[in-house]
Amino acid sequence: MGPLIPNGVIPYEWNNIIAILIGIFFGFILESSGFSSSRKLAGVFYGYDFAVLKVFFTAALVALIGILYMDYLGFLNMEQLYIHPTYFWGAIIGGVIMGVGFVAAGFCPGTSLCAVAIGKIDAIVYVIGIMVGIFIFSELYTVFEPIYDGYFEGNITLMDSLGVNRYWFAFIFTIIAIVAFATSDMIRKRVKKIFY
Repeated sequence: MGPLIPNGVIPYEWNNIIAILIGIFFGFILESSGFSSSRKLAGVFYGYDFAVLKVFFTAALVALIGILYMDYLGFLNMEQLYIHPTYFWGAIIGGVIMGVGFVAAGFCPGTSLCAVAIGKIDAIVYVIGIMVGIFIFSELYTVFEPIYDGYFEGNITLMDSLGVNRYWFAFIFTIIAIVAFATSDMIRKRVKKIFY
């Protein structure tokens, strides 16, 4: 058992169609949840709205537990899953740039495209900034390449790097999520409500 397309359960030709459908549904859900609002997204950093933290933390946790259960029941072979390679400094520098952009604009790349789809001007400016950044990176790739390709750590997961059993990791991650949710609720009760 394993992933459906690589094992021929679903024909390879459906790959892009399925990706487009998932993207449309994901964008619809983001917009329906109010995640096209930069105020809602920036609320995580200012302490007045933790919906983004809760939704994406829950999504990661459900995906982790779901994959572990499917692997345990034999519906999925975790060894066949693609693990993106880790380049240590590239990940850290990229994360800092992404974080600064997230706080400054109130959008991540996905939510910015969702906001562009409904005509938000601040999101359009943000996406233009992303495109300019991509252009600069591609034109100066030879300058950035030592950082981009340097400090290769392999195709590792957080479980591998911490040396923790995958089931213990899921348990610890669940406890961290519960503590994060409880803490965010306590912070939100102390911060003035903002209506938008």
